[in-house]
Amino acid sequence: MGCDLAEIAGYFRLDGDFLEACPCGLGHIHDTYAVCVREAGGATCRYILQRINRNVFKNPEELMHNIEAVTAYLRQKIIDAGGDPERETMNLIPAVDGQTFYRTCDGDYWRAYVFIEGARTYEVAESLDHVYSAANAFGRFQRLLSDFPADRLHETIPDFHHTRKRFEAFVEALERDVENRAQSIKAEIEFVLERAEDTSILVDLLAQGQLPERVTHNDTKFNNVMIDDETGEGVCVIDLDTVMPGLSLYDFGDAVRSGANPAAEDERDDSKVWFDLDIFDRFTLGYLDVARNFLTPTEVEYLPFSARLMTFECGMRFLTDHLDGDVYFKVHRENHNLDRCRNQFKMVADMEEKFDQMERIVEQYR
Repeated sequence: MGCDLAEIAGYFRLDGDFLEACPCGLGHIHDTYAVCVREAGGATCRYILQRINRNVFKNPEELMHNIEAVTAYLRQKIIDAGGDPERETMNLIPAVDGQTFYRTCDGDYWRAYVFIEGARTYEVAESLDHVYSAANAFGRFQRLLSDFPADRLHETIPDFHHTRKRFEAFVEALERDVENRAQSIKAEIEFVLERAEDTSILVDLLAQGQLPERVTHNDTKFNNVMIDDETGEGVCVIDLDTVMPGLSLYDFGDAVRSGANPAAEDERDDSKVWFDLDIFDRFTLGYLDVARNFLTPTEVEYLPFSARLMTFECGMRFLTDHLDGDVYFKVHRENHNLDRCRNQFKMVADMEEKFDQMERIVEQYR
């Protein structure tokens, strides 16, 4: 990778002497390593060392400002509640110059975190208890930050979940049709156009003051929760790069989108793709068990819709990229983005059929 990890680690205030560094995790954005050091008494401990991907995040210093502000706030909240701040939030290790990052002479940005021991992430939930625990962790994350002033944060990816602008980008891609693909995907195009009015609902409610702007995670996949090895509880929400102002509904909806489909995101056999109400039920319960007391009635009312909208938005983004010639999402076969799009739209259609049941589940636990 063209850098000396021992040297990079030396630029941070790690409590011990460098022993080794090994690749860590399955993330596709950053370069991540577990660094092992020997403490003064002879024991060893680990840290996370990570190089930020500047191709994805154009302003690493704004990103690090967000993470520093949010984790410091979470840490104090956890201490005040009698929790364990070393495990229940991510903890940045400062560089030797006191910054939250180290910038190399060639412009790379590095950061370091405390390694959370005795817990791990899972790519797929192994049980409904795991689903509940993850939902509980995301709800707790939002609750602890519910009085944090969101306007103090930078938008690391502007308009990330502005569904109306995503729809406008789709329309522009359709008009360009640079790869002459529109003729062969008329059903998918019609699916989007029929739901155009849905794309403005949440952003309009925000603009009208009927939904509060909150600090949101914006990448609430199951594998962004550390699950305790012994208790099975969700210990800590990780991967805070997209923490920024937004709607609580974005996080709830996207978590359901990514977790309630039993098939792979790019599954070609659409008979394997469906919306699992049991997972929705358990996720809703886990989330509302910690979130119901701070969410507004309007936020709770739109929880089922948010799941449908975030799934629709994701499918629309895949379809837009298919029209544009696969320039954003990585593809590994012909029509890869189209397969992804069709899976999301199959989920949307299934949610629409089950929407009354989704609303009853939310009402039961609200």
